[in-house]
Amino acid sequence: MKYSSIFAGLNVLVKEEGPSSLWRGWGGKFFGYGVQGGCKFGLYEYFKKRYSDMLPDSNKSTIYFLSSASAQIIADVGLSPFESVKVRVQTQPMFAKGLIDGFPRVYATEGLSGFYRGLLPLWGRNLPFSMLMFSTFEHTVDFLYQKVIQKRKENCSTIQQLGATCLAGYISGAVGTVVSNPADNIVSSLYNKKAENIIHAVKSIGLRNLFTRSLPIRITLVGPVITMQWFFYDTIKILTGLPTTGGLPRDLEEVNI
Repeated sequence: MKYSSIFAGLNVLVKEEGPSSLWRGWGGKFFGYGVQGGCKFGLYEYFKKRYSDMLPDSNKSTIYFLSSASAQIIADVGLSPFESVKVRVQTQPMFAKGLIDGFPRVYATEGLSGFYRGLLPLWGRNLPFSMLMFSTFEHTVDFLYQKVIQKRKENCSTIQQLGATCLAGYISGAVGTVVSNPADNIVSSLYNKKAENIIHAVKSIGLRNLFTRSLPIRITLVGPVITMQWFFYDTIKILTGLPTTGGLPRDLEEVNI
């Protein structure tokens, strides 16, 4: 087996393609997820307010699920073109060097549809991830204030609030990664043309590998990334005079999850 472990794979990659191969596709990752993150977090707050007003008697989890799903659907439309180039650059070294030559190459060979070839499986990966990530984050923050810090959010220091944000962010990222891993493997298979459709991708990857392939490294990478996203997002909210995300807006005894 060529790649017996994550570290063995990194070692082989560096030996065969040089250290620069470790950074291949960084532009698509940086700009793509920058666009997606801005849309996702901003629209989540918007939809959460709208759905709370429309469905005042609904369970909190229902509001979180609906809000995150609505935000993610729109955010992934912005992410998909960057993701399509990123995956090709990472897995096909001769395809392009980055976004500048990657975008026209995809358009020239596949047209506009090439940028959205993996949109459906991208939704399949990111919708469950986002729904569980936001819901887990909100409930974890509530739990931390209620059971660990044992204070209302507005009575906590900025450091305590951002500490709760970071811990809840990492937990929510790990949970979302486990659930979305099968769809992530399908997306990679489709973009690399290793399968013609989702059914073929599932058959070629295998049911076990669908859930386990690349999972350790995804948790290792995604957890800190989600943590930093939440940290920067809530830091910006604090600097602009807004409260951090989640937490208990009323007395602890009145909390109804």
